[in-house]
Amino acid sequence: MRQVAFYGKGGIGKSTTQQNTAAALAARGNQIMVVGCDPKADCTRLLLRGHRQQSVLDTIRELGDAENVTLDRVITPGYGQVKCVESGGPEPGVGCGGRGVITAIQTLERLGAYEEELDYVFYDVLGDVVCGGFAMPIREGYAEEIYIVCSGEYMALFAANNISKGVKKFAERGYARLGGLICNSRLVENEFELVQAFAQKLNTQLLHFVPRSKDVQRAEINKKTVLDYDEALPQAQEYLTLAEKIEDNDRFDIPTPMSQDELEDLMRSYGIVD
Repeated sequence: MRQVAFYGKGGIGKSTTQQNTAAALAARGNQIMVVGCDPKADCTRLLLRGHRQQSVLDTIRELGDAENVTLDRVITPGYGQVKCVESGGPEPGVGCGGRGVITAIQTLERLGAYEEELDYVFYDVLGDVVCGGFAMPIREGYAEEIYIVCSGEYMALFAANNISKGVKKFAERGYARLGGLICNSRLVENEFELVQAFAQKLNTQLLHFVPRSKDVQRAEINKKTVLDYDEALPQAQEYLTLAEKIEDNDRFDIPTPMSQDELEDLMRSYGIVD
């Protein structure tokens, strides 16, 4: 069983990329569980065709005690029989969102979810936060592979660089390694070349370049992954290719983050920053 965490700047398309990749891996015959680690509980929406999965924390609140929770209450099968879980979070303005991640994973472990026949567990982690509870998939040894979703935009690469700093600290302690970058294109000038050069600076690889496509938005509006919406679309093949690359990937590195000045110099060399 391979345990994979997806990180990336908020709004970069991380959850969309994660769900489409999970659907593609399922279409290739894999058994997948997706654990949404965002308090908004929206990391499995496309896999569940818009169904709002009750989160682990909401279930615990409803039943009064974590001991009363059963797997069928917190796991819902989605597209390709992907097992969907949402950790949830505290009520707005109360408590720490990271506690939901900790509680969800501990509850799943206690209930034996990881003992089932799974090929992959995906952790879809909130934004670019790598501290506290949101780092638990790495810190506690659950997530073994990290993929960072980015684009050629400055703030996306700035966030990816910061995430790499967190991954480096955990990797040096013998935990997870960086499996590569996934560029979710925003049609930035020289985007492929820039992100590829950025990956080399980080001592990692550009695993896949996902082209910009309106079909992704069309599928989302219809509450589906692209494969579920129309498997004949070219964009569906992009996610199948990404899934294949993850399956075949055997390169996992300790990243070498850049300074902010180095990042800005890199972007200037590709005409991104004046």
